[in-house]
Amino acid sequence: MLLQAAFSLPAKHSQFTYSVEDRSSSLSSTIQHPVILVVEDNIGNFKLIARMLESLGAQCEWKTSGYEVVEFAETLPHIDLILMDIRLPYEDGYSAMRKIRQHAQYNGIPIIAVTANTGVEQMNQAKLAGFDGFIGKPLDVDRFPEQINRILSGQSVWEHN
Repeated sequence: MLLQAAFSLPAKHSQFTYSVEDRSSSLSSTIQHPVILVVEDNIGNFKLIARMLESLGAQCEWKTSGYEVVEFAETLPHIDLILMDIRLPYEDGYSAMRKIRQHAQYNGIPIIAVTANTGVEQMNQAKLAGFDGFIGKPLDVDRFPEQINRILSGQSVWEHN
């Protein structure tokens, strides 16, 4: 496994790159090495997400808040998916999602709310706000890779706990 890291906490501009070798062919979509931007302020949650995505051959880019998420995204060659926590420091996930949507180059990229604020009401709020999907925390380690597979294949995922 290849692990690259460049981050310092708790700075507003913290970022982390997590790359893994493709060790399996479990990705059913046409994207063989997806680049996934994970906007999550909790390092433990990010590590869990990154480990689960490892089996998909994903490269995970980490931003610790919604603050300057567009500027960070512009430093990446491309993005296939954005997983966005709702409760973030400095700028919440709703605001960050709206900023991303203002840039045409990101219009085709699914933005999925991944949050501990689960329930039908929160899921509907995310849908009305413009998110492309919803995955409630705690994440199910058995279902999460399949949920990501479905999203990368163009299917919607709206699931709360």
